[in-house]
Amino acid sequence: MITCSLVARGCSVVGENGLIGVVLVQQSGSPRDPYQVLGVAVTASTAELKAAYRALAKQHHPDAGGDAHRILELNAAWEVLGDAQRRAEHDRLHHAGRTDQTRSTTARSAAAGRAARTATAQAARGDAQLLAWLQQVYAPIDRLLAQVINPFPAQLRALSADPYDDELMESFCAFLEQSQARMEKVEALYRSLAAPASAHGFSLSLYHCLSQVQDALTELERYTMGYVDGYLRDGREMLREAKQRRSRLHEERRRLEI
Repeated sequence: MITCSLVARGCSVVGENGLIGVVLVQQSGSPRDPYQVLGVAVTASTAELKAAYRALAKQHHPDAGGDAHRILELNAAWEVLGDAQRRAEHDRLHHAGRTDQTRSTTARSAAAGRAARTATAQAARGDAQLLAWLQQVYAPIDRLLAQVINPFPAQLRALSADPYDDELMESFCAFLEQSQARMEKVEALYRSLAAPASAHGFSLSLYHCLSQVQDALTELERYTMGYVDGYLRDGREMLREAKQRRSRLHEERRRLEI
């Protein structure tokens, strides 16, 4: 039980240990805040409060040569904070703003932590998706494009020996048929899995490359049907540009390393 007198500047206290005395009061006439008495934060847990009280009570107990006024002050603080209902009422009257602010800060910290964990998880998923797309889509497409682009100069030189030679033309047409079959696989692969957001630009560059190869094969096939040199020149130039695009894709791919 605690009674206060503004004149006496003190409070009569009956503590848990049976001691009766006067708790010193601040000049304003109000007892010291119980949290300050126990040296704990407003957000301290019950276990933290109990540990602080026991340690201080043992340190300042009169039987151990401590200050009687100090032990009574500790008892008064524990009487308030050791009871959940009285503590809640005290917090409502004296610490509502700070408690709400602390809770708000804690909530913001928790939200920031959750956001950081979510961002980390999303980044990990994004890396996994990018790696899967590079391995399952880009890598096999690049190999197939190489099988079309790289042999073309040798095939063209062989045909140039005599474009009207049936065997040479037949060999060149066979190369075009094989290349068309490879490009059908390329198109199927490209459509098999959408590129992740982090590789949209790279995916678009890849699409332009494979489209140019397909257009080049169409022009070359037209040449075999009527020996119009313009088709041959266009097809050859398109494949030359496609080869350059493929080289640039290799550079872009290195920048996508995860």
